[in-house]
Amino acid sequence: MLQGYTRQPLAEVATETELLWLVDVGILRREVDGQGLTDSFRLTPLGRQVVEHWQRQGCPDRRASLLDYVKNGVIRRLRIPDWLV
Repeated sequence: MLQGYTRQPLAEVATETELLWLVDVGILRREVDGQGLTDSFRLTPLGRQVVEHWQRQGCPDRRASLLDYVKNGVIRRLRIPDWLV
């Protein structure tokens, strides 16, 4: 939070859950050292495209609609493919 990565404090478990979601959708990948330990994440090519698109739009700070929150929650929690919703 102090470095601006999040707007509110998150527990370690919640942080791990959010990072794993970004890995699952292809935005991040884990960086593994020679011993197979993970201590960092890196943007994937798709993640770079998302960030570049966001920056071209002037880094908008738009809030999602209630429908977006519900749809995202259903997809994330139930692991339903996006094309079914």
